[in-house]
Amino acid sequence: MRKTLIILGSGYTARILFPLAARHYHKFIATSRDPEKHLAHLLPEQRLRFDLAQPDTWTSLPASADILWCFPAAPPDFVQQFGERLNTSPRRLVVLGSTSAYDVGHSTEYPPAWIDEAAPIDLTKPRVQGEEYLRKALGAIVLRVAGIYGPGRNPLDWIRKGRVGSSRKYVNLIHVEDLASICLAALERGTPGEVYNVSDGTPRTWKQICKFAQQRWGIMPSTSIADTEPGKRISAGKPAHSLGYEIRHQDLLSELTKIQNP
Repeated sequence: MRKTLIILGSGYTARILFPLAARHYHKFIATSRDPEKHLAHLLPEQRLRFDLAQPDTWTSLPASADILWCFPAAPPDFVQQFGERLNTSPRRLVVLGSTSAYDVGHSTEYPPAWIDEAAPIDLTKPRVQGEEYLRKALGAIVLRVAGIYGPGRNPLDWIRKGRVGSSRKYVNLIHVEDLASICLAALERGTPGEVYNVSDGTPRTWKQICKFAQQRWGIMPSTSIADTEPGKRISAGKPAHSLGYEIRHQDLLSELTKIQNP
């Protein structure tokens, strides 16, 4: 069992990860810019105030603890300044990135080509710049995460509210419980400086998901969204091969049913 885990930016995923972390670490500490408001469910010794934009909050973090970085690694200047301070003590560092890092340019190929961890990334994005600094300078393990869903974050609500429509665009998703487990697997077994795609491995179009929502529950998009973009198809076999983790929530339609009818 490892000693201490610090979770920087404790939001939706962290809530699922807390009970899992207790099985792997003697102690875990969650951070927030307003811990009294957002982390009131934790014991006082388990929460800290941390704000990347306020260096005076950096000194409160225990040295030599493993770190799971859950918020966008931006702006790059602050990421580098904070990273230079982290570099003084050995630790495991896992950073949650996004599959939006991949640069597909103006490709109109359809279905879109599969994207693995070697695909080009968009270094004009501040978040991607920050992730690449942490990966190259500190050996951070970067998880490029697909759209996160689960209890309290229901894709069917995205349809109801008009955030998405019935389009041909491909979407990649990951259940929050799988993501939390992969975070811990990466902290334990990930190779420093490596990138891992995190998705359930089955890209779907919004048209397919909207059709299921309509047939099963009569849910219709509140607005018409003419999205002609092809989207992405994320290849996600590396966590299974390298981290020894098999996705448990692969059947999206079954998972949506559980969320809709708890």
